[in-house]
Amino acid sequence: MKGIKPSLYFVPFSLPLYLLSGLTAQVQAQSYHANKTWQVSQTFKPPQRGKLPASAGGSTRGSSCLKGKQLITPLMPPDKLGLTFAQHPTFFWYIPPSQLKTAKFLLLTEDQNIFYETSFTLPNKPGIISFKLPDSAPALAVGKTYHWYLTIACNTQDSSENPTVDGWVERTQPEATLSQALAKANLYKLPTIYAEAGIWHEALTSLVQLRQTEPNNFKAKLDWRQFFKSVGLNAIASEPLIDCCTPKNQPQN
Repeated sequence: MKGIKPSLYFVPFSLPLYLLSGLTAQVQAQSYHANKTWQVSQTFKPPQRGKLPASAGGSTRGSSCLKGKQLITPLMPPDKLGLTFAQHPTFFWYIPPSQLKTAKFLLLTEDQNIFYETSFTLPNKPGIISFKLPDSAPALAVGKTYHWYLTIACNTQDSSENPTVDGWVERTQPEATLSQALAKANLYKLPTIYAEAGIWHEALTSLVQLRQTEPNNFKAKLDWRQFFKSVGLNAIASEPLIDCCTPKNQPQN
């Protein structure tokens, strides 16, 4: 088994390796009715699949350099593995108040090789940030699971002081019926379609797009809160969306 080759940004630490090959998502297990209208009280419905170990992601270490010793909160479903249809999905986290400016993102393959890594500048205020895997990065492979880490660099000498969260992302493909429904859907219906199919990354991304496009839309606000509540993230549902983040090794537009 190949080990991780530490970068300039990360101090090596022990990473668990879970056998996830048998956890390929069965999107078909979640039925979808094409004539279903956009609903208030949107909830996320995780697909039926094998259960991940409790420690398979979302753990946090280090908080001393964050104000009030608050923790980074990754926006993930309860089982800590988010499904996506995208080659380059978008990730979301809540970042508490901090004077720190740099975050490090690391994506590993199932055999713990570095798949992608970068750093980016954090905003000056707390809130929910997003990071889209750039088009210049390698595309996620269908049926493969990847382990990601987000670290705030507050101590370059002692990595135990650096707040870190982790989780998993797996790319899958939609069945034909779901593909047809997505092709016909407008911005209002997309969150429901993705959420019912258990596709985490696109469900959240489409909700964010709806909130940004129509910030005063009452239904969008209710759905946003219910979506967060359904996955145990209601504590941060009121946090603002913050414009972020461009990789430092990615040219600015």
